[in-house]
Amino acid sequence: MNDRNVIRVEGTDRTFHRYRILLVLMVPIALALMAISSINVALPTIEQGLGASPADLQWALSGYALAFGIVLIPAGRIGDTVGRSMLFTVGLAVFTLASLACGLASTPAALNLARLAQGIGAALYNPQVMGMIQQLFSGRGRARAFALLGMVIAVSVAVGPLVAGTMIAWLGPHDGWRASFLLNTPLGLVGVVLALRWLPFGRERQRRRLAREARAVRARGGALDRRRERLDLDPVGALLLAVAVLCVMFPFTAHGSTWLWSLVPLGLVLLGGWLGWERAYRARGHAPMVDPALFAFPSFSFGTAVSGIFFVGSTSIFVIAALFLQQGLGASALATGLVTLPNAILSAGSAHWSGRHTVDHGRSIVVGAIVLIAGSCVAAVGVARAVVDLGASFWWLALPWALAGIGQGALGAANQTMTLEDVPSEVGGTAGGVMSTAQRIGTAIGNAMITSIFFGAAAGSGFLVAFRTAYLTIAAVLLVAAVIAVGDLRVARRRTVSSDAARSPSSERSDGPVPTVQEYGGLGRTR
Repeated sequence: MNDRNVIRVEGTDRTFHRYRILLVLMVPIALALMAISSINVALPTIEQGLGASPADLQWALSGYALAFGIVLIPAGRIGDTVGRSMLFTVGLAVFTLASLACGLASTPAALNLARLAQGIGAALYNPQVMGMIQQLFSGRGRARAFALLGMVIAVSVAVGPLVAGTMIAWLGPHDGWRASFLLNTPLGLVGVVLALRWLPFGRERQRRRLAREARAVRARGGALDRRRERLDLDPVGALLLAVAVLCVMFPFTAHGSTWLWSLVPLGLVLLGGWLGWERAYRARGHAPMVDPALFAFPSFSFGTAVSGIFFVGSTSIFVIAALFLQQGLGASALATGLVTLPNAILSAGSAHWSGRHTVDHGRSIVVGAIVLIAGSCVAAVGVARAVVDLGASFWWLALPWALAGIGQGALGAANQTMTLEDVPSEVGGTAGGVMSTAQRIGTAIGNAMITSIFFGAAAGSGFLVAFRTAYLTIAAVLLVAAVIAVGDLRVARRRTVSSDAARSPSSERSDGPVPTVQEYGGLGRTR
């Protein structure tokens, strides 16, 4: 075994292997994302099997998204502070049990409650994945790890509808959708067992040691340093952020009264109040849930913005695909899943390629990948017109969606690496939670906006016009993300020039190098 891949932690003589840890982390990520994408093709059969109303179906989608979005950042902070391995394992166990409850649900209400629990479980373990990659890998090794993560994300989102469609075709509309949930149960149980065996639980062991030392000091009648003993999780900051995210996401995920839209500006005000609280909390010498200094890293701020805007458009690509194929063209759930299979295959290949080139060309890859996906959406509009007007087979749509897969795989690896490249590993889970929350908010906004555009156009002008309008809107949103990515690329190049000039003794430029972690207020230093 290569010693460079062996990890030793305080409190045990056991050794741990980086790539075993990485394997444990990847499977639950795939399960969480398949739980998002697979339900798109299962909704019609859930409606039949449970007698669900349109509102029930909407909550099956939005309940998961809301719970996921609200819990992500607090989960990242708790993992950074208390222990990532423990929270990862607990989250996976919750997700596994909730998946079992989804598959056994006898009423729409039971299904929706189980979906909420699924979202909470997925949100508990999701930021721990980024945190542990940030902690355990560096340089090109970290890029390869994020490439694998990007591959898993791209493939699982594309394969989810195929798995659900296959189950429905094999077991029928009443049991097939249940099987698509129940499949998570054995996989999740295996994941929990492997997590307990292969994850290091380093912070957890350290905290147990400190607790033993504290008990020994008390037994001797000594005094403890209360500042070191106290666990500061910033509950006010956590509550403010949770309510703010709920206010922003809820109107986009729940179809109801128009007054719900007044929650969006309220949520934005609460977000501003939350940032103010975090700054004041830090100024008083406490540890805020998210240190505002995190956003002073240009790479993190730009990358998070790119990711959030990208998800406004990209996550609707296959939602609209499923609606167009099944409702517009009468395709089966299985065919809908199969036509997107080339997307998954090429996503995997491009993610691997991206991981090998991200360190040297990551930001250029991000820009090129987003433009490629936007172009594939425009190409899909042309193919859809040929299908409807000229009688071409809908299988030709696999070509532009495969092209999108190349971009999706390349983007995931590069943007994850570039966004977190300057973030200290001590706050990697929190940073991952912030980034994932931006993605979830983007997903909620995008799905609500794009599907509304699709159904509005379909009611008045038919499914072809609806598909065209929705996909061109997606392309426009993606180009906005590309513009932000270009800004990140230009800033990074200026930073490189400034750093080179600062290192040159003969240079007379006044531009200094990129500020250090300490110059950003000590973000990431051990408190």
